[in-house]
Amino acid sequence: MKWTDSLRIAEELADKHPDIDPKTVRFTDLMQWVLDLEGFNDDPEHCGEKILEAIQLAWIDEAE
Repeated sequence: MKWTDSLRIAEELADKHPDIDPKTVRFTDLMQWVLDLEGFNDDPEHCGEKILEAIQLAWIDEAE
């Protein structure tokens, strides 16, 4: 997975953290959780606020 795979990342995060409300996650935590996902292999330097926001929004959609 790469940073641009926001929907897939959101699905993985929803599975891995089912008790977390994605609206309450700080971007610093979100970034670390993405980096810790099995199969994620992108450069942390390629991540920015817009990418994290897209992942968070996809996760919110997935959770609802």
